[in-house]
Amino acid sequence: MSLLRSLAGRRVFFSHCRRSLSLNTRPKREVKLGQPTFETRPHYIPLAGNLTPGISALEYFERRLKLASRLPDKSVLIIVGNTVKFSSGSVFYDFQQENDFYYLTGWLEPDSIMVLEKKGDHGRDEDVALHLLVPPKDPQRERWEGAKSGLEGAYDFFNADYVEDVANASSYISKLISSNEHVFYDNKSGDSPSSNPGSSSSSSSSSFFGFGKKRETLNDAIMNAGKPVNPVKKEVAKLRSVKSPAEIEVMYAAGQISSRAINKAMGQVASETPFQTEKTLAKYLEYQFVKGGCDKQAYIPVVASGSNALTIHYTRNDDLLYKDETVFIDAGGKLGGYCADISRTWPNSRKGFSEPQRDLYQAVLNTNKACIDLCDESLKMSLHDIHEFSVNTLLKELRNITGFGNTTYNDVKVLYPHYIGHHLGLDLHDVPSISRFDKLKEGNVITIEPGLYIPEDRPWPKSFQGIGVRVEDDIVVGKTKDEMINLSAGCVKEVTGIESLIRNGVSTPGIDDELVTLDI
Repeated sequence: MSLLRSLAGRRVFFSHCRRSLSLNTRPKREVKLGQPTFETRPHYIPLAGNLTPGISALEYFERRLKLASRLPDKSVLIIVGNTVKFSSGSVFYDFQQENDFYYLTGWLEPDSIMVLEKKGDHGRDEDVALHLLVPPKDPQRERWEGAKSGLEGAYDFFNADYVEDVANASSYISKLISSNEHVFYDNKSGDSPSSNPGSSSSSSSSSFFGFGKKRETLNDAIMNAGKPVNPVKKEVAKLRSVKSPAEIEVMYAAGQISSRAINKAMGQVASETPFQTEKTLAKYLEYQFVKGGCDKQAYIPVVASGSNALTIHYTRNDDLLYKDETVFIDAGGKLGGYCADISRTWPNSRKGFSEPQRDLYQAVLNTNKACIDLCDESLKMSLHDIHEFSVNTLLKELRNITGFGNTTYNDVKVLYPHYIGHHLGLDLHDVPSISRFDKLKEGNVITIEPGLYIPEDRPWPKSFQGIGVRVEDDIVVGKTKDEMINLSAGCVKEVTGIESLIRNGVSTPGIDDELVTLDI
């Protein structure tokens, strides 16, 4: 049976009830760590054995084994985690772990390094070792910043085989390299001929923990060790591009929560206090993502009224919402590191779509649905194949609209300037090293997001000018069409459904409950 078959017909359950939890008195907990675990935050990770929401310690272990199976014997693979970034002075940004590091360990604390060592030629699990180099516990620092996991936590809870103070990283890793033959590492030095400028990491590891009198950096120590250095990202990308059933369940939960939040935003048009500004709508979505159970929003959203939607990545969100225009949003929540990415367009009036708005919207919606039908492995389609199909489908749809009868293929390229979609996962645009021309596989998660954006000038029909529409869903590629999963299926997109929401609001029981216990 397909891995996805069991998921295709079921719903991920996430509870808005408190179950047996009481908020009257905080229970005594002896364990203190630097990130949520079952032992410290059971409402967030309620299943023993899970390291992060929905993902077990066993799965992280199996990911490392699978990666090691792709490496030659006597290899060390090194990933430097991210550091805290500061906007100015002591004001810091929300910490974001390096995603390959997170994917292989579940570790979410800054200033850390992982080394995966494949020791011998016996092909046994015990020949693969995880080294975690992390900051030790420091009571003075923890007084200001909160609990940290330290070396003990890395060993006891994150299943490292070996732990070390990250301050000793250069000497420790140099010894590992000297006793092995192959090094996998993404060089972070921008002026090195063997650097990897396409890397998505921004960890500033070229200045990571200097050591010794010469203040050599860890990066230099690795690159000057006299061993050939191979890139890491392309190896991990092959694993990350195919999601496990557990990953899909987490992404399904993120998609459900995000869909519900967007539906509620549409329903506000029918309320006595509809939104009047783009920024208020943007913050409402962020609040609803978190209230519904996500950790945060996945990215800076697009909230565009009227012709602002002609800017594909409009993130200013600083205009007013006018009643005679459509509202376009591109937004999603993030849960356990995994992103949702949904786009919807709706009229900002209880009157519903005007005729030109409806015609364009239906053309894009028809294309969205036709492209989703192609998301199964058996068709042997690539993302590029689906994109070409979307261009030709939009061409046919436009030619059926009065005023667009003479539309050409090149015209569609003007009105639809972006691509049909991208892979989705821990990164919003996940694993970019995976080619658009690769055939889609069961377990790939991709977005399907056709759009039309009519410029405010000739030769386009005047009644359509300034209208921008995109309809985006998150799709799990199935072995067959029946096993394909639309992670954002709960987000209303049919014309009748949208007009019902903006006229009557959302009346689902429990729709406003805060999610307290997350069950995936």
